[in-house]
Amino acid sequence: MAVTLDPQLLEILACPSPDHAPLTPGTQDDPAADALTCTSCGRTYPVRDGIPVLLLDEATPPTDGERDSRDEPSSDGA
Repeated sequence: MAVTLDPQLLEILACPSPDHAPLTPGTQDDPAADALTCTSCGRTYPVRDGIPVLLLDEATPPTDGERDSRDEPSSDGA
């Protein structure tokens, strides 16, 4: 089942990571998935009962194929 969020809501939602990038419906592999994917870091956030769960602890990290070259892992001390 595809994510059906109000387009105005989807416009203002952003990834809670420090990048705060926009989110797109679905995942890279499944555009109809009940999830939202960050356009910057590639994390996927679940949508449960029509409600986006925008918690970093609930996010699925991107696979290597979903990351682009600018999204290199960073160290906490840098």
